[in-house]
Amino acid sequence: MGREAVVSVPDIGDYKNVEIIEVLVKTGDAVKADDSLIALESDKAAMEVPSPFGGTVKEVKVQLGDRVSQGSPILTLVVEDGDAPTAASEPAPAAAAPPKPEPTAEPPAAATAPPSAPAATPQPAQVATAVAPPPPTTTPPSEGAPPHASPSVRKFARELGADLAQIRGTGIKGRILKEDVQNFIKQRLQQPERTAASGFSLPEPVEIDFSQFGPVDRKPMSRIKKLSAANLHRAWVGIPHVTHQDEADITDLEAFRVSLKQEAERREVKLTLLPFIMKAVIATLKAFPNFNASLAANGEELILKQYYHLGFAVDTPDGLVVPVLRDADRKSVYEIAAELAELGVRARNRKLRNTDLQGGTFTISSLGGIGGTSFTPIVNAPEVSILGVCKAQLKPAYQGGQWVPRLMLPLSLSYDHRVIDGAEAARFAATLAQLLSDLRRVLL
Repeated sequence: MGREAVVSVPDIGDYKNVEIIEVLVKTGDAVKADDSLIALESDKAAMEVPSPFGGTVKEVKVQLGDRVSQGSPILTLVVEDGDAPTAASEPAPAAAAPPKPEPTAEPPAAATAPPSAPAATPQPAQVATAVAPPPPTTTPPSEGAPPHASPSVRKFARELGADLAQIRGTGIKGRILKEDVQNFIKQRLQQPERTAASGFSLPEPVEIDFSQFGPVDRKPMSRIKKLSAANLHRAWVGIPHVTHQDEADITDLEAFRVSLKQEAERREVKLTLLPFIMKAVIATLKAFPNFNASLAANGEELILKQYYHLGFAVDTPDGLVVPVLRDADRKSVYEIAAELAELGVRARNRKLRNTDLQGGTFTISSLGGIGGTSFTPIVNAPEVSILGVCKAQLKPAYQGGQWVPRLMLPLSLSYDHRVIDGAEAARFAATLAQLLSDLRRVLL
């Protein structure tokens, strides 16, 4: 027949009203002598309270956040007759000296305390352990049992986002050491990303059964969106993004573009605003070479490119693709317009070659045909900046002593803040806006 025994907080020195930061067992759990029951943390030290003997947990009398002192009941254990010493289930008198532990080749795992604990403070394991500890082993705890680790290691794992339940302890009795957590993190970092949603230092996504809330359908993502998702997520996590907003007066530029409509039709070219924007961007990149660059892998050098290959976002039925118009600085507006149209058709027909998607130095993402006033484009790594363009809008401007309508083009410049600072970005955007307002300046 088993009997019930109340396990209480042993002598923990001068500490009183110590907060419980973890409850490591629950009703029905089978515990062995020396298994940790709760973890305490004071303003000076953290410690675990082990079980003085084995048994089955009948009732847990504490919860997370409770404050306890010596003698406070922790839980009730059901133990076999003769397994638990009578004195072990009762709190020791305050004046009683803690029993001297039997000498062993190695100290029991629960006796390890954080370095910040005062040297004179008796360790809980030395007070509460009434049974000799088993020999050291690296076998992990049985399935379902709480991970065996000190409070300092638990805190270290929480800070790194590591799940102790997935870590195999190499310490005594399978105890998880700080080195085990570090090795676990190193192994996870060396593994390739499983999906775009499980990026660097982020927890695995939680699988939710949405059908419990109502009818659902599943639609597989296109291959383009899968590839884009991984690249965009990597860029967003790895690059410190800043977006600078500005606008350009393109009233005269738009009038000039419309005046070329007949000539463009003779050339069988659709002349949109984008080729003119590209010409202005190239001139601006030449004035600000840091924007036509990439950060070296060592993070200590900037690779300045002497060529101008401009990427441009194309909306296709399968998702967004970014073909590259090579040597844009050597081509006329009409040549750029013709090549943009050709690349756009090939992108929508899935006929782009790998070389059509490589080597870009700067990207333009235009929503002018759709709308919007501003957005935050994501830098297309290894580039360091990207220009977002929204739909031009007529706005009143005060000129010559009166209000006149002007066609204003919203500009959204995102950049890698490791390479480009805010003042430099503001100057880049202001220069680009000035060139767009009077494209003749590109010739200067």
